[in-house]
Amino acid sequence: MSIAIYLVAILGLAVLMVVHETGHYVAARRFGMRVVRFSIGFGPTVWRHQPKESETVYQVALIPFLAYVQIAGMNPYEETDPRDPGSYANASLWARAVTIAAGPLTNYFFASILIFFGLLIGGKEVPEDATMRVVVEAGPALVAGMATGDRVLSVNGEDVHNWKELRKAVSVHPGEPVDIAVERGGQTLHKTVTPEGDKGEGLIHVRMPTHVEPVTVPEAARMSVVAPPLFVYENVLAIGRVLAGKEKLQVNGPVGIVKETAKQARIGPGVLLQFLGMLSAYLGAFNLLPFPALDGGRLLFLGAEAVSRRKLDAKIEARVHAVGLLMLLTLIAFVTYADVISK
Repeated sequence: MSIAIYLVAILGLAVLMVVHETGHYVAARRFGMRVVRFSIGFGPTVWRHQPKESETVYQVALIPFLAYVQIAGMNPYEETDPRDPGSYANASLWARAVTIAAGPLTNYFFASILIFFGLLIGGKEVPEDATMRVVVEAGPALVAGMATGDRVLSVNGEDVHNWKELRKAVSVHPGEPVDIAVERGGQTLHKTVTPEGDKGEGLIHVRMPTHVEPVTVPEAARMSVVAPPLFVYENVLAIGRVLAGKEKLQVNGPVGIVKETAKQARIGPGVLLQFLGMLSAYLGAFNLLPFPALDGGRLLFLGAEAVSRRKLDAKIEARVHAVGLLMLLTLIAFVTYADVISK
């Protein structure tokens, strides 16, 4: 892939981060909080501007990946005036909760906008279930000699007529060789494939072929509203399967995400926008997880404050978030290292 494709991918991901922080910014300003800084990227500052009569410094940093909003009073170690109406620390519980939740919710709703325009530009993929022809990806089917375009006829002698039957027939044989009969060029071939996985979740890594159809504006609007909750629901189900031990945890770090985004960008702008929409919905949902350092972790502390009817120790909360951030950064470092050495 060309460098330009990777730059487009990085820019697209950066937009999602900026949108997230814009949600925090707009909510904070709506409740009268003072936003000290709005930064796109991190590292040394390459451009900064503070409009006249504005309390906010807008800046672009050297590494245009990630963004952050600095709200006065959020850092419990900074000097704060208990009478300062522009301080986050002095805002109402409702104002603070909305400000924290606004980031991930903005990502979630922005996903619909991206998907809407992505569908109008690139159309929708329609699966070709009835043909029973396969697209073969890296995995057991490819190793066994199956090829894209093969028409699946049977598994272990039992005819399969649709993808539901194929998945069911394969999934119950994880780690066990199965005989898959395929039609290729008018001939019937038998391939011995050993599905990956365990506990009834055998996979051979083939998928349905698809074709692209244009969509109307009303159809794109409907699909763009339905798609984000479906993305999140499927993600929750996947996490549940991992926790139940039915699937292995698969995590992409920044390098892997950029490479996958670049791959989608190479296909076309419509596909890229739909993919970024999916990522935006995931980003919103992920940030609402009740884990320290994430927005969901902060909301958990605010919920505890609502229940106890008193403010919790902000410095203790800050230490908890610092530990959570360290854990997340460590995970990202390990995943990034795995992404780099696996390529």
